[in-house]
Amino acid sequence: MKIQILGTGCPKCSQLYQNVTEAVASLGIEADIEKVTDLNTIMAFGVMVTPALAIDGQVKTSGKVPSAEDIKQILQ
Repeated sequence: MKIQILGTGCPKCSQLYQNVTEAVASLGIEADIEKVTDLNTIMAFGVMVTPALAIDGQVKTSGKVPSAEDIKQILQ
């Protein structure tokens, strides 16, 4: 599973990264977590508001920071 955090590195992006790592660890799943900061790449996903969360190439959330619990629900 490939999880991408799309954002420029703002505090919300960092919080989303923390929440994702917590959710992945809690579920005990294997995932490649990547921070994507390149604006052209982010725009290629169709994301206009960051932070965004993409799983296996599909954007699941944008413009908000879901909690670790919310992320666990998305991953299951």
